[in-house]
Amino acid sequence: MNAQRCLEILREIKDVAFATVDENGLPQIRIIDVMIVENEKLYFCTARGKDFHRQLTENGQVAITGMNREFQMIRLSGKAEKLEEHKYWIDRIFDENPSMNAVYLGESRYILDAFCVANANIEFFDLGKEPIVRESFAIGNNKAQKKGFEISDSCIGCGKCKRLCPQQCISEGKPFEISQNHCLHCGLCFENCPVKAITRRSE
Repeated sequence: MNAQRCLEILREIKDVAFATVDENGLPQIRIIDVMIVENEKLYFCTARGKDFHRQLTENGQVAITGMNREFQMIRLSGKAEKLEEHKYWIDRIFDENPSMNAVYLGESRYILDAFCVANANIEFFDLGKEPIVRESFAIGNNKAQKKGFEISDSCIGCGKCKRLCPQQCISEGKPFEISQNHCLHCGLCFENCPVKAITRRSE
C-alpha cells in the first residue's frame, strides 16, 4: 500500500464523505464525488453557491473518508486549494466524469469550481483482515503522523498488555513491543499498564 493507491481507492469508491468546519466552528459533512486522482493529488468540485464552497475558500481544511466493499477504509485530512485555469479543470472533470453532464447542462457547468488536495495525511485501514492492517502516509509537504501507543523502557515485563490486546499485536521483549501495523489504537493496554509504561506516540 502507498499514498497513491489510497487516493485511487477513494476514486474507486467515488462517493465519499467530506467534512469541513463552518463559520461557527461546527463540523459539517456531506457526500462528494472524487473526480480525478493523479500524482498523489485528489481533485473534486463544488458550486460557488454552496456552503461547502464557502467553507473551503474561508478555511480550506477538509477531512475525507470512505470504505470499499473489501472493508478497506481510507481517512484523509489536509488542505484543499481552489484551482486556477477554472474552465480547463471543470472541462476535464466533466470529460472524466460524463454523468456530470446530466446534472449541469451546457454552460451551467462553470458555476462549479475545482479544488485540489495536494498536502494531506492519509490513514489506511484494512478491516477485512485478521489482525487488522493499518498504515499512515503523507502527501505533498505533510509528514506522516505518529498515532497510537508505544511501550517505554519502564516496562516491567508483566505481560498484562499482551494478554488484554484484542488484536494480539503486542509481543514479549525488553520492553514489550506493539506491532503498529496491527494496532487498533483502542487504548486498552494504555489504561491497564500497572507502571504507566505505555505512552501515546503523538506525545
